[in-house]
Amino acid sequence: MPRRQFIGQTAATLAALAAAPGFARAQTPAPSNTRRLGVGFIGCGGRSESHFQMVSKLRDDLKMPVDIVACCDLYRPRREEKKRKYQVKTAHDTHQKLLEDPAVDVVCIATPDHHHASQALAAVKAGKHVYCEKPISHWSQFEATRTLADAVATAKTAFVCGTQAMTDPAWKKMKELIRAGAIGQPIQAEVGFFRTGDWGERGMPIDDPNAKPGPDLDWEAFLAPDRPKVPFSVDRWFRWRLFADYAGGPVTDLYPHCLAQVVDMLDLKFPEKVAAIGGIYRYPYELRDVPDTLQLIAEYPKGLALSLNGTQGNDWQTTPQRGAGQRCPVIRGWDGTLFVDPNNREIVFRATGGSSKPKALERFPIEGSEDNLMLWKNLIDCALAGRTDTWSPMNLAFRTQTLLQMAMASHLHGKTIRFDLVKREMII
Repeated sequence: MPRRQFIGQTAATLAALAAAPGFARAQTPAPSNTRRLGVGFIGCGGRSESHFQMVSKLRDDLKMPVDIVACCDLYRPRREEKKRKYQVKTAHDTHQKLLEDPAVDVVCIATPDHHHASQALAAVKAGKHVYCEKPISHWSQFEATRTLADAVATAKTAFVCGTQAMTDPAWKKMKELIRAGAIGQPIQAEVGFFRTGDWGERGMPIDDPNAKPGPDLDWEAFLAPDRPKVPFSVDRWFRWRLFADYAGGPVTDLYPHCLAQVVDMLDLKFPEKVAAIGGIYRYPYELRDVPDTLQLIAEYPKGLALSLNGTQGNDWQTTPQRGAGQRCPVIRGWDGTLFVDPNNREIVFRATGGSSKPKALERFPIEGSEDNLMLWKNLIDCALAGRTDTWSPMNLAFRTQTLLQMAMASHLHGKTIRFDLVKREMII
């Protein structure tokens, strides 16, 4: 097709898409019943506070049929504080007891990374609907991630991974444009995440410097069966994000926020190979052993490459961002490019061309932004309606986390990591 004809046809296609009723952000249907759902919280630390607040808003402001009925934490002071503040009926000392509670229909998991996969799997097996914070698993737990994905795939309960960027209508619109063939065959994608702060030493306060294992603090349960048996320290207990045994630095703590939507909009499966470089470039604290900077390149089947740059040592953005620290994705195809305008309010389509003449541009307004409350609402809507097609599903979290787990393996082993697409196994 002559380029001028292609540009004209593409413009017409994009205009029709923008006007189509289904082009806006998909909405879950109104619930078919009015039964109330009990929400239980596994983990009562810093991140859980925002989830307690959001579920309270669903109940009080949006009048949804949800109630906070239970919570649990391995540290008694935190679970008792949440019990008092939110008038929680029952505070358990283990997640196993919470999952046995018949009043709990929905579980929110906001614990250290190395507990996510096992607790989510237990919740799914218990027949609970699940909101699990990202990352869906620890960087070293690929097999556990795969097991969880298989369990969720056959479950009848709704599951959400806490990548709230999946509620942003910008990425849904870009996905529709790509599927409509606006950029032709996708060939390359790039994205990034930039912040300043270690998020371990300064970002995680020590509640009690004199804390120690005992009736109020279950150190053995914190370590979990697959973690090294090390002596207790208040730093490992309260500032676990500093340690590779429990976290992965920006690779798994932050990058899911900017990566999941790219994996979704391009319908990426698993990469054939991944290479990464990085390290501790700014925060060489005595305790820290997770990277603060890491760049990765991934190659997917059918000739598509993805690059992700990020650091916790500098927050400057040279491109628009939607969500704190996130550099908006640029998606390139054989016939055009999609990106967010510097005004951060429009998606721009730019046609490719071999000359120096101005390229055709099409602009599409972005209505709204990401909203974590709406991700919670989506989960509850699906749970009430008996649906499992959430906006941030487990199969997306599996594909996203696998890429990041391969990147961490590449960083640690200093080599390119490959993936067996048939066996679904990492090859190191």
